[in-house]
Amino acid sequence: MDTILGLDLPTWWFLLIGALISGYGILDGFDLGAGALHLFFRKEQSRRIALNAIGPVWDGNEVWLVIGAGALFAAFPLVYGTLLSVFYLPFMLLLLAIIFRAISIEFRSKEEMKWWRTLWDVCYCLSSSTIALLFGLILGNLIQGIPLDKNHQFVGRLLDFFNPYALLISVTVLSLFMLHGAMYLAMKTEDRLYARMTVLINQTSKFFILCFITSSMATLIYVPHMEAIFHKYPVMFALPVTAVLIVLNMRRMIEKRRYLRGFISSGVTTALLLILFASGLYPNLVLSNYDARGNISIYEAASTDSSLRTMLLFAVIGMPLVLTYTVFVFWTFRGKVKLEETSY
Repeated sequence: MDTILGLDLPTWWFLLIGALISGYGILDGFDLGAGALHLFFRKEQSRRIALNAIGPVWDGNEVWLVIGAGALFAAFPLVYGTLLSVFYLPFMLLLLAIIFRAISIEFRSKEEMKWWRTLWDVCYCLSSSTIALLFGLILGNLIQGIPLDKNHQFVGRLLDFFNPYALLISVTVLSLFMLHGAMYLAMKTEDRLYARMTVLINQTSKFFILCFITSSMATLIYVPHMEAIFHKYPVMFALPVTAVLIVLNMRRMIEKRRYLRGFISSGVTTALLLILFASGLYPNLVLSNYDARGNISIYEAASTDSSLRTMLLFAVIGMPLVLTYTVFVFWTFRGKVKLEETSY
């Protein structure tokens, strides 16, 4: 099997897809969180400012999800097919929520009637919250494993997805995104809305820390296979320790109202939690809690070496372009939001 810098090609693609999903969590996480908080703003002007804060970037942030899904399909088609089959209904609901969220953002400003804008405000808030909750639900089920037989066929029931652990992870993801989004909005607002954001940041940070502690304890107690790597490689303990320190630093930055640093900390927290998840899975991509023969490893699911090598070349060229575009957009639309005639 071909290697690059000591790592085989399936491992490189495992890392690349992990980086893409982390990028999506960090970037789209804050505008999903801003959407989940949308109904906490009572005034029309406040809602418009909140929408225009994410207006220039929300669609670009979703590119990371599209690229991540495409990379999974190209590099690990068996996993792509299995996950779409197993999570068919959650993925369909996710797709509908993504569609309605985009429609809500674009349609809201088309008419000035109060009922019209309230309708799309509610739709925007619910769809943003639903996306975060569904991602958490899928993540929670992947962490603890899904019922697959030796042929990778799903042998569970729909209600199995809504188990207590998966629901806890779902709420934890929502709480993290709400905090992430609240700090982003604080950096983009001023005056009374900024004061309102400081209150929301304080509340959402406490909510997230509670969820973080609860989900961490639940993982240690009910999902023991996720900590196996730390016994095998003690140096990996640095990851959860770093995650805890980053969360504590995030809270310290919030108390000092240094929201840029707090925003960076919440982004790093998102990445570290996904790295912990990936570390617990590797070298598997899907775990079966029904039959160990149903596990799908990166080596079993990977495309041919020639395909992985060719696609990696395109990824090396394409990733810097996506990063450059992302940096350019954020730099261009930096600073506080000012409403104009063309604003949402």
